[in-house]
Amino acid sequence: MVKKTAVLDGRAGGSERPHISLPILGTLAVPPPDRLVFYGVLGALGAFGVVEWPLVLVVGIGHYLTEQRFSPFLREAGQAAETA
Repeated sequence: MVKKTAVLDGRAGGSERPHISLPILGTLAVPPPDRLVFYGVLGALGAFGVVEWPLVLVVGIGHYLTEQRFSPFLREAGQAAETA
């Protein structure tokens, strides 16, 4: 399910960004267009063999997760890591 809500995305003021609800990960915000370009270039580098696919996945997932500062999934993962 995609819905738009006002989210502070680190820029001046707030902006409406679409969100996607996933069963395991919770609600995730769709990245803004400039970050989608980053993911596109990263995918192209992997597709053309300039960068190995495992590295593309790690960088892409890591970059996306760092954007999700207020994600409940990350908060729960952090709490689980603290208790372990």
